[in-house]
Amino acid sequence: MKPKHKPKGAKLKPHKNKHDHGAKKSDSLLEGALSVSGKGIGMLRLKEKKLEIEIMPEYLHTALHGDVVTVKTLHKGKGGKASGEVVDILARAKPGFAGVLETHNDKYYLLPSDSKMYTDILIDKANLNGAKVGDKIFVTITKWTEGSMPEGNIQEVLGKPYENNAEMRAIALERGFATDFPPIVEREAHALLTEKPDLSTRRDFRTIPTFTIDPFDAKDFDDALSFQTLPDGTYEIGIHIADVSHYVRPGTELDKEAYNRATSVYLVDRTIPMLPEILSNDLCSLKEGVDRLTMSAVFIIDTNAHVLKEWFGRTIIHSDRRFTYEDAQAILNAGEGQFYDELKVLDTLGKKLTKGRFREGAISLEQDEVKFVLDEYGVPLKVVRKTRIDTMKLIEEFMLLANKSVAKHIALGAPKDERVFIYRVHDTPDKERIEELVFFLKSLGYTLKLKDGLPSPQDINRLMQEIEDKPERATIQTAIVRSMAKAIYSTNNIGHYGLAFKYYTHFTSPIRRYPDVIVHRLLMEYLEKRKINKEHFANYTASALHSSMREKQAADAERGSIKYKQVEYMADHIGETFQGVISGVTEWGLYVEEKETKCEGMVKLRDLTDDYYVFDPKRMRVVGEKKKKVYRIGDELTVKVVTANLEKKIIDYAIIEK
Repeated sequence: MKPKHKPKGAKLKPHKNKHDHGAKKSDSLLEGALSVSGKGIGMLRLKEKKLEIEIMPEYLHTALHGDVVTVKTLHKGKGGKASGEVVDILARAKPGFAGVLETHNDKYYLLPSDSKMYTDILIDKANLNGAKVGDKIFVTITKWTEGSMPEGNIQEVLGKPYENNAEMRAIALERGFATDFPPIVEREAHALLTEKPDLSTRRDFRTIPTFTIDPFDAKDFDDALSFQTLPDGTYEIGIHIADVSHYVRPGTELDKEAYNRATSVYLVDRTIPMLPEILSNDLCSLKEGVDRLTMSAVFIIDTNAHVLKEWFGRTIIHSDRRFTYEDAQAILNAGEGQFYDELKVLDTLGKKLTKGRFREGAISLEQDEVKFVLDEYGVPLKVVRKTRIDTMKLIEEFMLLANKSVAKHIALGAPKDERVFIYRVHDTPDKERIEELVFFLKSLGYTLKLKDGLPSPQDINRLMQEIEDKPERATIQTAIVRSMAKAIYSTNNIGHYGLAFKYYTHFTSPIRRYPDVIVHRLLMEYLEKRKINKEHFANYTASALHSSMREKQAADAERGSIKYKQVEYMADHIGETFQGVISGVTEWGLYVEEKETKCEGMVKLRDLTDDYYVFDPKRMRVVGEKKKKVYRIGDELTVKVVTANLEKKIIDYAIIEK
């Protein structure tokens, strides 16, 4: 088979490094994440400078889509668009590429699945690693001389294209998440089984009613609640979190691996854990009926959900019951059952905490989620919509309480210059994005008031209530979320805009998030009044940046697996009709989201044969030139599935007229 891509040849100029040409940071040297089309044309968009720099293939110098690069501006083109040249690649977006092994003229190469990868990768015939032509493989680039195709090594033979396991592993590996742990890490984890912890310094909660509440298919339980009513009528509520930092110690191979992963990844059909299973599913999992080591935030709370007293430290617990959300909800609904009284009080207090958050300016942006029901081979049989029930909200509120309380305790515990901490921060929205949101909402007939260029949380919540039962609700909600800043980890506390918290961190999930492990370590340092060496402050900043990056890569993997399953699901329903809602309008077509499964596909304008349709960007609609028929966001349609392309991960719909 002939290669899909051809090397760019001698047109490429020698790659320069910023250290080679002695360039200094200036307006002509800019940094950012690169976007690259499948044709190899790059674009660096710098919103804060309101600048777009186009980079032609001969000036990419091996830079790929998503890479963080330094770009030198060359000249301004027509319309003010600048052209540029990559002078340094600061960070690669991907550790390698998945695709199909092909051959041509006795040469082997990877045909990448990533449509943004503009060149194939040559594979040495002597290093096929057991792969056969047509196999799905994962390859890392080992050498890339400009003017030729990159060369690579096969790291793993994944299977055959479109096999569930091969595709899911490809999605994970391209984002840098391996399923297996290095043998030395597994050995360190297993050695922890024989350790006998010192319990003398831990507060003992083993006699106090304690339980976990988690999804029915959860395998690890990293948080538990204890509850008791005190003689004065107040409540002592303990939020107990797996003491991962007791087991995962700095400098160990186990810690290095956890840091590199930084997060667990939740694909449609599997979890790729941050920690080996011996820890995530056993030693650190707060299982029913066994003693477990925990880090705890304990609160004395009155009947109005006011916190009167708090305590933080190392504990030991014994979970009396493993509830699923549905189990606990059934007990609340029935008004009887094990721990009904405790659950009822927690539910009441949780609802009061929720009301308090919204009074303080928290934003309500709960988005619909779907879950795939798969057969034994990973083939999607049906898609079910997840519904949020009260017990989910109950757990969420007490986790939020613990997170914000730990952050506040650290932040206010000593002079600012003597403390370092990792916060979970959420900046205020970018005003330009908000302007775009207001314009978009206006095109749909909605108004969002602004003050000093920003909407109040109350006005956002009011809008969400207004559109609660409207077909365009999900689309508007997505637009609002996209207009917001992304929450990240940082040592610089700027507060959490969406939650309306001045202080916030991640304390409650150390089994699946590395920043939580760091937070536990720092909390104990401060509780035991040990000073952190200021020379190490930069390390924590780097850890926050790394964790934020890995979180984004994990989210990309999760979305990729969902999109793949949506396309795979619709591939079995070609020719069938569904009810959909227009979720987006562009000059080339209508994006339509199927109502039940949320499978989004496109109706191409060229396929609307009853008229010639023109895109109206001001009102976000398309209009037929002769008949004046209008299609706009939020319109409900009956659509037929025309194609579902697993390679490109796209679905094509056709409108069925009523």
